[in-house]
Amino acid sequence: MNQLIKSFIPPILLNVIKRFRTREYGWVGNYTSWESAQADSTGYDSSVVLEKVKNSLLKVKNGDAVFERDSVLFDEIQYSWPLLSSLLVSGFNHAELRVLDFGGSLGSTYFQYKKFLSLIENVSWSVVEQAGFITVGKELFEDEHLKFFSNIEECMAFQQPNVLLFSSVLQYIDEPYKLLDKILASDIEFVAIDRMPFIYEDTDQIKVQIVPPWIYSASYPCWFFSHGKFIEYMSSRNYYLVESFKGLEGDVDGASFIGMLFKKHIA
Repeated sequence: MNQLIKSFIPPILLNVIKRFRTREYGWVGNYTSWESAQADSTGYDSSVVLEKVKNSLLKVKNGDAVFERDSVLFDEIQYSWPLLSSLLVSGFNHAELRVLDFGGSLGSTYFQYKKFLSLIENVSWSVVEQAGFITVGKELFEDEHLKFFSNIEECMAFQQPNVLLFSSVLQYIDEPYKLLDKILASDIEFVAIDRMPFIYEDTDQIKVQIVPPWIYSASYPCWFFSHGKFIEYMSSRNYYLVESFKGLEGDVDGASFIGMLFKKHIA
């Protein structure tokens, strides 16, 4: 029946129907520019997101909840064992783990793996985030190991990290390779990524992500990275792939969510 209906509808009208067909949540579209994807996005109220994350993570910190991710509380911690292994290997290499957690919220990943990180003799976890998160982070979550910074330069001045972490972050940056160029120029030894969407095409794609309504109401642009292009880019910056692994999301909407650990070649 669907095929019969389609045969009577002009192709141009089908495209219009597809464009304005609504979905509850997920990744939609294939945009020619970040700006056009933004035009089709609602954006999000950062103050609402911050408040939800703060309230959830305070429950974790105070022992009233077990695990928080994207402001949602869970009954048990959902570990990415390959990511944890990547962090531990990076730390055990020098008996010291110094993480630059770019876009790390209020330290969600730090709290997620805190009991394992305590096995490393010296741990410094630095979160670079938006201003609102920095204010709340310093007030309620900062401790001797977890610190918050408003920009990369401030973080680097405090301590040279040996691990750069992007956990479900890089795909939301409008110019991700430009950001990588800036940070990798400091010769960080390890780069760990997690929960990043990859496609097996020659070029990157731009989608709009519609957030599940039970988390918060929002939609925003999101990159689907070309797997081959990204590996080639890292190689051109003198980083080799140690290992890759499936992210917690698995395969969704045509993308494979993947984590990777890269190490810089030592001359």
